[in-house]
Amino acid sequence: MPDQTQDQKPTNNIVSNTNIELKYMPGFGNDFETEALPDALPQGMNSPQKCNYGLYAEQLSGTAFTAPRAENERTWCYRIRPSVKHVNKFTKIDMPYWKSAPNVLPDVISLGQYRWNPVEHSSENLTFITGMRTMTTAGDVNTQVGLANHIYLANTSMVDEYFYSADSEFLVIPQEGKLRFVTELGIIDIEPKEIAIIPRGLVYRVEVLEGPARGFVCENYGQKLALPGRGPIGANCMANTRDFKIPVAYYEDNDNPSKVVVKWCGQFHETTIDHSPIDIVAWHGNYAPCKYDLRTYSPVGAILFDHPDPSIFTVLTAPSGAEGTANIDFVLFRERWLVAENTFRPPWYHKNVMSELMGNIIGTYDAKPDGFMPGATSLHNMMIPHGPDQAAFDNASNEEMKPNFLDNTMSFMVESRFPQHLTEFAATEAPLQDDYADCWTSLEKKFDGTPGIK
Repeated sequence: MPDQTQDQKPTNNIVSNTNIELKYMPGFGNDFETEALPDALPQGMNSPQKCNYGLYAEQLSGTAFTAPRAENERTWCYRIRPSVKHVNKFTKIDMPYWKSAPNVLPDVISLGQYRWNPVEHSSENLTFITGMRTMTTAGDVNTQVGLANHIYLANTSMVDEYFYSADSEFLVIPQEGKLRFVTELGIIDIEPKEIAIIPRGLVYRVEVLEGPARGFVCENYGQKLALPGRGPIGANCMANTRDFKIPVAYYEDNDNPSKVVVKWCGQFHETTIDHSPIDIVAWHGNYAPCKYDLRTYSPVGAILFDHPDPSIFTVLTAPSGAEGTANIDFVLFRERWLVAENTFRPPWYHKNVMSELMGNIIGTYDAKPDGFMPGATSLHNMMIPHGPDQAAFDNASNEEMKPNFLDNTMSFMVESRFPQHLTEFAATEAPLQDDYADCWTSLEKKFDGTPGIK
């Protein structure tokens, strides 16, 4: 049973030892158990009449009680105070740059091909929460379908301040800097080329270990993210369950006055309490945060000819009501070998029923060698044509057909069955590349009516 050694009360409510060696448990969707004090975790039952150390037993449910066993998610927590003590009367607050669906603005055109330069860092003190900038929304947060895509800017740690979303789980994708998520169920550190999944309803604070920090957040309103089926690929490759890391139990026993911010149905509310809510001493279950190193993703691809659909690069998926058509697919384009013969190797020209938001983590994306720098974002909405720019087309059409290692690249795509609507920030304040669509202007008509390859 792994544990996280406590240095007990933190200084200034920041984790007491930033050099602490964090411990993780491997697996995705597994049933875990962990305790930070010996014998804090009851054995053989969930809710004993009296818990050791005077702890309270409490269940955190991520699904309905009656969800099928294979989909049912819950965690039993043994905490210093029950979570009813972690909230008081709420006051509504405003987060002007954080939007939820539906967010359809009459004067904003979401139909088109869009690309933005990286959102610049701010001289203003911004935490992970106050630095959230929503780019697109889809679906409806009130009916729990769809998503929102954000850019986060963070240069300040949350001190005596905590957050949870009742609306959504978070997929956090760092692009610059290093963050620490101090959650009720343990501590997670992430940096570029890693991701974190923070479940709906979990309380946490975010500390900036190296900053300023910038990255992407996909806020999932719908069913939880899961690993996709591999089908004919079989039992291995893509993302493997053992590479997902779950934190071990960690708690804080302090009485510092604290603020808790809650996102609920797209609105933000604030409450004050007289202690830290990070007080779970032991827990067991399968509803927990995790991290994943994108460098452990094992891509598969064509080894003879033709270019497979980008769905083979899916890391995580959140299903929708339509079988095989996702609420969210999180797709990764990382370093890999290209070996297909007599084949146009970059992504081909296409339009489809899914909307596609992309972000660049490092390096160069092979279909857009110019203008799509690290930190940049693009959007190609449903049934909007897109594909390689002129330079990528010319290179791929004429390159020597020999094995080529695609290096210094890591981009991702958030694909959804729902159309994504631009926010006012994305339309008017974010650094939009007004000339993005010009990357296809120079594509030439090559057809002349005579047979033969041109």
